[in-house]
Amino acid sequence: MAKNKVQFQKGISIHKFISMYGTEEQCQQRLFAMRWPNGYQCPQCSHDKYCQLKSRPLYQCNRCHHQASLTAGTLFSASKLPLKIWFLAIYLLTQEKNGISALELSRQLGTSYNAAWRIKHKLMQAMKEFDDKTPLDGYIQLDDVYWGGVKRGTRGRGAKGKRPFVAAVSMNEKGHPIKMRFSAVEGFKIKELTAWAKSHLRPKSLVISDGLPCFKGVEQADSFHHAIVTGGGASSVELPYFQWVNIMISNVKNSMHGTYHAIGKKHLPRYLGEFCFKFNRRFNLETLLEQLVFASIQAAPMPQRLLKLAEARW
Repeated sequence: MAKNKVQFQKGISIHKFISMYGTEEQCQQRLFAMRWPNGYQCPQCSHDKYCQLKSRPLYQCNRCHHQASLTAGTLFSASKLPLKIWFLAIYLLTQEKNGISALELSRQLGTSYNAAWRIKHKLMQAMKEFDDKTPLDGYIQLDDVYWGGVKRGTRGRGAKGKRPFVAAVSMNEKGHPIKMRFSAVEGFKIKELTAWAKSHLRPKSLVISDGLPCFKGVEQADSFHHAIVTGGGASSVELPYFQWVNIMISNVKNSMHGTYHAIGKKHLPRYLGEFCFKFNRRFNLETLLEQLVFASIQAAPMPQRLLKLAEARW
């Protein structure tokens, strides 16, 4: 039986990572090249002539004398940790198939648990924000999902304490999954799904869902919608129309249960964003590290208070 080419990718070995990003200088050089591929440009006036201060690690514009650091305006801004710790964290997050807990991350990085938790959540937030910029398109399988809640008693949509989220998987012309988007929502209502579809679906996409009334909201977002009444039960998840979305839901839930001791409902969107980011870039595991570095450059600085504010928005 032939091996799955995606699953059996080599990725980046720990030896190769150390040779590429084992020193602070190597990480700084790579970050500089990714931030300014055509050479340094002043963030204030876009002038390209500058000097480096000897007293502090700052770049000063020769025209307006604006001073900026290498990490200013990025996810790494104001961090007391060296860049090589951030790069190692990015390596561990991107090369682990099922994710890595904050506790295990703290052991690998040699930092406190609180520092590792902040690093992980900032990086997951960057993953989520970067993916959210690109809407899904084409043929899309859509389903409603719940996470958490009581382990006994009422299950499914009637259970208390569960966090609802939307699961969407876009397919290519051969019926193979290309990208997925798992997004936490306040509830399964038409207004909520309309807002979700406008943010995450490209107009004129073809969406296949079950008969849940709220999914009619995608039609108001200028997408084509075809509802298939499944009738519920175990047999409904075996329908070919929802094969891949159900597989991805199962894979993500199993990975989350196997990797993390517990996931609070307010943190769920970031964990879902992590799995989506990695799945959507699974075809080239070697480039995943630098793609997360780039996403971190694009992300705004995220101190602790903003992490809490981001939680409050969901």
